[in-house]
Amino acid sequence: QVQLVESGGGMVQPGGSLRLSCKASGNTGEIYCMGWYRQAPGKEREGVALIDTSGGADYADSAKGRFTISQDNAKNTVYLQMNNLKPEDTAMYYCAAGPSCPPGAYWGRGTQVTVSS
Repeated sequence: QVQLVESGGGMVQPGGSLRLSCKASGNTGEIYCMGWYRQAPGKEREGVALIDTSGGADYADSAKGRFTISQDNAKNTVYLQMNNLKPEDTAMYYCAAGPSCPPGAYWGRGTQVTVSS
């Protein structure tokens, strides 16, 4: 089993930045891919970004140019740096991990991001 704990959410004004963190624990050796998803009220969950153990990353079109996913393998932690945030980025952000991409075998409980003036 793998446990995922997210942190770093909060409220920020449009144009601001946040960095989300997701720390994995447990049987981390089975993780090949980690990523971030988000779900806004009344909307379906959507993928935001993912990264594999070799550092290969992929982004949703809405995240390209504004968000950067990175990882610290020694700390079993994945980060999502979000810049130039927009109100439409408001959502619950979930970390996911798994033995393949896109990740989905394990999920965190989420961290809320609110972008509002």
